[in-house]
Amino acid sequence: MSIIIKPIITEKATLGSELHNRYTFLVHPKANKVEIKKAIEAAYGVTVEQVRTMNYGPERKMRYTKTGIQKGKTNATKKAVVHVVEGDAIDFYSNL
Repeated sequence: MSIIIKPIITEKATLGSELHNRYTFLVHPKANKVEIKKAIEAAYGVTVEQVRTMNYGPERKMRYTKTGIQKGKTNATKKAVVHVVEGDAIDFYSNL
């Protein structure tokens, strides 16, 4: 099970990383805070001070087509906001 799926790079997440040393990641929905902390420290070589997580349920959608109503939903996701110790930083653009 890969714990870190991808970093989230939005305006809000970038502002948090620049001002407060907080980085946002999309993580596996069944991962807990301890596993997320260990994975971030191993992958990026930083010291994690705090991890906050948010669970997002699936988005449900309905589509009206010729054959009738099509129902569907997206997968449930989990976001983790990782607070890194002062002085450490994560550079997402270093290996492009």
